[in-house]
Amino acid sequence: MKVVTSNQRYFEIDYGDQIETEIDHLKSLIRKHLKIANEYDPRWLAIKLLEGEQEIVDRIKPLQGGGIVLEAASASITKLNELLPKGIEIAIVDRRYGFISQLVEKVLQAPTEPSSPFSERIDQVVTHPFLGVLIFLAVMYLVFQLVANVSTPYLDWIDGVVRGPVTSWIARLLDLLRSPPWLESLILDGIIAGVGGVLVFVPGLVVLFFFIGLLEDSGYMARAAVVMDRLMKFIGLRGKSFVSLVLGFGCAVPAIYATRTLRNRRDRILTTLLVPLMSCSGRLPVFVIFSLAFFGRQANYAIWGLYALGVIVAAIAGLVFSRTILKTDEESTFVIELPAYSMPRLKNLWLHIYLRIGQFIRHAGTVILAASVVIWIFLNLPIGASSLQGSWFGRISNVIAPVFQPAGFDSWESSGALVTGFVAKEVVVSTMSQIYVGEERGEEIQEGYSFTEDLWDIAVGFYNATIDSGKELIEVLTPGLTVFETEEETEDTALSEALQDVFSPLSAVAFLVFVLLYVPCVATLATIRGEFGWKWAAFAAVYQTGAAWIIAVIVYQIGRLFGYA
Repeated sequence: MKVVTSNQRYFEIDYGDQIETEIDHLKSLIRKHLKIANEYDPRWLAIKLLEGEQEIVDRIKPLQGGGIVLEAASASITKLNELLPKGIEIAIVDRRYGFISQLVEKVLQAPTEPSSPFSERIDQVVTHPFLGVLIFLAVMYLVFQLVANVSTPYLDWIDGVVRGPVTSWIARLLDLLRSPPWLESLILDGIIAGVGGVLVFVPGLVVLFFFIGLLEDSGYMARAAVVMDRLMKFIGLRGKSFVSLVLGFGCAVPAIYATRTLRNRRDRILTTLLVPLMSCSGRLPVFVIFSLAFFGRQANYAIWGLYALGVIVAAIAGLVFSRTILKTDEESTFVIELPAYSMPRLKNLWLHIYLRIGQFIRHAGTVILAASVVIWIFLNLPIGASSLQGSWFGRISNVIAPVFQPAGFDSWESSGALVTGFVAKEVVVSTMSQIYVGEERGEEIQEGYSFTEDLWDIAVGFYNATIDSGKELIEVLTPGLTVFETEEETEDTALSEALQDVFSPLSAVAFLVFVLLYVPCVATLATIRGEFGWKWAAFAAVYQTGAAWIIAVIVYQIGRLFGYA
């Protein structure tokens, strides 16, 4: 065991006489007043205090003698900001990078040939203040077009498998076991209709995560962060916040945890308030099922528009918050090292998809399963109810429904689905599947088919879905060219057909806008509470739901004025 003695020399960067004087002053105060000096190197603490590291400030503040040290640190920062032209933070960074540059010059030999200007020429285009934004929007549009079109054949295939062979097999098994009617209804109308209705959308998520991973692994996402830094500054954030906002397209929970990399608590709170407006993967099933039902092959435009609307609302909200409740005079700076362009690795893409789809499936097997059971119970109680509307679920939903009348979707079914969406946004689809499709399962169970024939039909269906998906991919990548003749329209899922009888295209759009913006799920609110307290969690829930209702009403009422109702 090696013992580190006090006379050993540690690695140190010389920050210059002015900064070093203040570091020495703070070191002596830390040693004198803080017991924490036994756990951390006093010089390191002094530098972190001069940099304004909020985590260190919060760690020292409650300690005995902490007030004295923090007061001295504040005085040192003020003094150095007056003495140093660029301020203390930039001065420290300059010294560090200066040391690194000197070290690199000593240990590395520069290549005789200059680096290829090809990537630099690309960067001049993709990071251009105007062209870069257009390219980013075009790339994201292409991704959502692929999600809507390429995944649809697999969506139809899984929907057919769940409603057909899987439901038929389980129904026959329950009959053999002489299961009571209530158990059969719970499993078929509750669990299978609920969980199965959500798992149908796994192919769309696979496509989404594949192309997002492709953009990240190729090095483009870092360029997108540079382009979006200008927008971040406009709404009062640092460019670093873009990373958390992009993560929000997958799930808001890890995106909020990612804000811990932001040094300023104010920036963390503001970014956290905007993250839930980035449409998470849980909302995608709702977008897909409604868009395919009402817009067919133009579904990609609707989905892209919803994602874009979330970004626009986030920008407006950030602009308002940064100038009111979270106002600051501190200038934002963004430093990022652009990685070299590279071919994405299949292993990285596989891990990217595997981890996120695994999380989605686990969510379906736990939260959505539990929610499906609870919803089935409320749909079937009290015993003897003449209709679903007369159930506990229907009665509660009826009380809420009038609130959504100005937005055009005041049915008890849609209101109830929105309430259950508070658990997880995927549950909106699960609830509607139970209400609209669960009762129709008897028509889907066909007699006279053997298990072998069912397996063969599943295999043939998968093969046909793969062929159709490949055709869609080629059509998307060759815009304007008709490579394949369109044989027939894609069949609607059972839920899509049911929704067409309940919603109009205009009310469907208003409903999607509300789903996009309203209260974050329970897990997201719990994360906000854990990071910043109940006050900010409650504020996020109230402001998002209020904004969702107002914008959904505006969309519907303007649509009515133009005769789209």
